[in-house]
Amino acid sequence: MALAFTASTSIAFSSSNSRTEQGLQFSSSNFQPSDRSFPSPASLKRSVTVKALNNEPKRNDSIVPSASTMFAPDVVDKAIEVEDIEKLAQDLEKASPLEIMDKALEKYGNDIAIAFSGAEDVALIEYAHLTGRPFRVFSLDTGRLNPETYKFFDTVEKHYGIRIEYMFPDAVEVQALVRTKGLFSFYEDGHQECCRVRKVRPLRRALKGLRAWITGQRKDQSPGTRSEVPVVQVDPVFEGMDGGVGSLVKWNPVANVAGNDIWNFLRTMEVPVNTLHAQGYISIGCEPCTRPVLPGQHEREGRWWWEDAKAKECGLHKGNLKEENVNGNGSVNCSGSSDIFESQNIVNLSRPGIENLLKMEERKDSWITVLYAPWCPFCQAMEASYLELADKLAGSGVKVGKFRADGEQKAFAQQELQLGSFPTILFFGKHSSRPIKYPSEKRDVESLMAFINALR
Repeated sequence: MALAFTASTSIAFSSSNSRTEQGLQFSSSNFQPSDRSFPSPASLKRSVTVKALNNEPKRNDSIVPSASTMFAPDVVDKAIEVEDIEKLAQDLEKASPLEIMDKALEKYGNDIAIAFSGAEDVALIEYAHLTGRPFRVFSLDTGRLNPETYKFFDTVEKHYGIRIEYMFPDAVEVQALVRTKGLFSFYEDGHQECCRVRKVRPLRRALKGLRAWITGQRKDQSPGTRSEVPVVQVDPVFEGMDGGVGSLVKWNPVANVAGNDIWNFLRTMEVPVNTLHAQGYISIGCEPCTRPVLPGQHEREGRWWWEDAKAKECGLHKGNLKEENVNGNGSVNCSGSSDIFESQNIVNLSRPGIENLLKMEERKDSWITVLYAPWCPFCQAMEASYLELADKLAGSGVKVGKFRADGEQKAFAQQELQLGSFPTILFFGKHSSRPIKYPSEKRDVESLMAFINALR
């Protein structure tokens, strides 16, 4: 793919000022290393100052609106209101996405914008449109998006009569990264550095011109990092227009909405969607780092699939990673995680148990065993399939086992058990001296049974 970049750091937001009287309501039952460190979310000040629209001029080094951007009409300055964001989150916890969106746009007006990635978060634009209030939309053009995503941006602009303006990475930084490490360095040393340059830093510049932003985060997107996302919060990582920690508010209107409910809403409202979804893509990012998911896989498993499933975040929402869950070198602290794959038909193998199984050249029974970590969302996603597999194999002469291979056992599992990433599935045949690693990422029962039947 040909790459095009600009060093421009300005961004303008689209808006819509068409008013709708439909009264519809839908309910549902950078990070970037720096010289400064941010406190954990729990330590943040829980109240922020909210000023009336146009209360003060925007900073010159922040977002520069384009000529096509339309704004809400000026309002008369009113007294500064101190808002308790934590209480607001509690009050809106049971509210519908439409109510939450309406509240966000009403409260922040020109100082809030929707972050649009080109995936199912188009629902945010539809909700904003239904409120009838003016709204802004921005997107991060990394230079590595799929062609389908660029076409989708154009479709969305025409559908809503808006002009999306984009934030680009700094051309000098991209040039230095590519010349030094190549176009695909993230396959070798992780995605964080590339995401910092192409996504996190451009986002940081964009948010410096706002007091609030709107994201499409959902609790069910990533059980390991997003399960406690509130509908509104003080942003724990980024700074807003006024500067300083606590100066930016982050709205997550669909936090409590399940993924299938989002899709029901999109179909009902006949909202255009990215054509990649029809090809099996669920979570959509940059082209080299995104692929379709397979049966039995979690939606985030289509992102950065070559890495351990510790925390599938690019840095835009790194505040979701709790301090107690991540140690100083970025690895996950697994203490206290509740176990998974619990069934009377699954044998919980200890270290000596799997070592004995590994040493045997003649076994009474064949074994299928999963190497797992209970905190891993991809292990969690295949739990139902593995439990069903164990039920099917009960009494068949193939025993089903599990071995927790994180923490202190990880080095052993990598050296002796072919562990690459979680989950890893091994077949120990009756007459095989070494286990055979399941090569596919299809973790549905039928695929796993086909693998077993081919070997036993």
